[in-house]
Amino acid sequence: MPQLAPSPVLPNPALPSPGRAPPRRGTLLRARAVRAASRPPSQWTVGSWRDRPALQQPEYPDKAELDEVLRTVDAFPPIVFAGEARRLEERLADAAVGRAFLLQGGDCAESFKEFNANNIRDTFRVLLQMSVVLMFGGQVPVVKVGRMAGQFAKPRSDGFEDRDGVKLPSYRGDNINGDAFDEKSRVPDPHRMIRAYSQSAATLNLLRAFATGGYAAMQRVTQWNLDFTQHSEQGDRYMELAHRVDEALGFMAACGLTLDHPIMTQTEFWTSHECLLLPYEQALTREDSTTGLYYDCSAHFLWVGERTRQLDGAHVEFLRGIANPLGVKVSDKMDPAELVRLIDILNPDNRAGRITIITRMGPETMRVKLPHLIRAVRGAGQIVTWVTDPMHGNTMKAPCGLKTRSFDRILAEVRAFFDVHEQEGSHPGGVHLEMTGQNVTECIGGSRTVTFDDLSSRYHTHCDPRLNASQSLEMAFIIAERLRKRRIASWPLSMNQLGSFPSMGL
Repeated sequence: MPQLAPSPVLPNPALPSPGRAPPRRGTLLRARAVRAASRPPSQWTVGSWRDRPALQQPEYPDKAELDEVLRTVDAFPPIVFAGEARRLEERLADAAVGRAFLLQGGDCAESFKEFNANNIRDTFRVLLQMSVVLMFGGQVPVVKVGRMAGQFAKPRSDGFEDRDGVKLPSYRGDNINGDAFDEKSRVPDPHRMIRAYSQSAATLNLLRAFATGGYAAMQRVTQWNLDFTQHSEQGDRYMELAHRVDEALGFMAACGLTLDHPIMTQTEFWTSHECLLLPYEQALTREDSTTGLYYDCSAHFLWVGERTRQLDGAHVEFLRGIANPLGVKVSDKMDPAELVRLIDILNPDNRAGRITIITRMGPETMRVKLPHLIRAVRGAGQIVTWVTDPMHGNTMKAPCGLKTRSFDRILAEVRAFFDVHEQEGSHPGGVHLEMTGQNVTECIGGSRTVTFDDLSSRYHTHCDPRLNASQSLEMAFIIAERLRKRRIASWPLSMNQLGSFPSMGL
């Protein structure tokens, strides 16, 4: 398995790196010519989004200061590399046809205050655990993508927040303003983009080390359990599975099969975030010298949100011209014909792996709306990877006033997602979760039952509630059982002899 490219060196924000070389015009024009006939009539440039309505953008008080910061970010090295993004697109193309499964997870929004190596390690470790469980059950590769190393900005339904008669601009994420409820904190500060860049690059440095430096080796599968899950039902179930994997590795070694191959000692891991703060995304967009295409080098994978996916909007305009694999968040508000048109704008060449549709509807609506979307996309001959986000359609307010989510409702939406795809004969390509490796109490339910009364004990999110490590692992076991059943139904003779998970009623 190919290694990730070397990690970029963190720059000193006070000493920006030199600007990049001018684009190779001939190569770029040839690459664009291939797609010219099917693209919207307007010419795309890295800044053409500025001519479109741009929603959810902060109003910076000092434009000269903003421009200076953007020039600084523009001169910084890329955080990720084009070749990595192309590799992810290949993996997502496999997920589109059932040959892989996407596991995407991480914080609702990263913060400056909670930035430390332990938090990064613990979330990465839970994602590794979940991927082993899913891989064992589904017998397919698991594509691991973190909502990490750049997931700062957050859209808001209201531009202002009112508390006890005091009205201030809404908190929009640590790369824009502060969450403290005071006037100074809520003023958008462009210098926060430099700190967000540095934190993203540092996070990815650590993730690369974990992914390629031996920490993610399959031989360590029994060592990935978090301390607070060791004596739980999910921890015990994981360790039982891990010992089975360990025995299989021992058998392979006894047969003379080497265990020091990179496929056994390393793992592929990619990063993602919502493409929301467009000036920052433009500043980190680079032309790839090998293809002449533009990549947004702030992350491998970017998605457009429910509030910013307008066909004539700035976000869609920006995303249609970058070559990264893209996600589209879709709620029950999406019209099937509009989805087909949006996919056509973002992927006129119908490239497999380019578009991931991330559905977020609530379990009941999923069963009604998703079939129509699948049929419309299939009828248009479009190739997409279907993924469920069971978190955002299931947020509610607890009696204590805190936002929370019910594990049972999250599970019900996952169940609906699989049921609909089974009904339609399409492929459930993955799951998108807001989760953390921390021992938090933010979502109610799960086998280690978190109640409404427990929420305030370890409620740490400054954004939306996340599944904790135990709940995340429990969800992985349940999804793995569903993948196993799907696999056995498809290949009964070859698969019936394999081990199974205890049924969890999915």
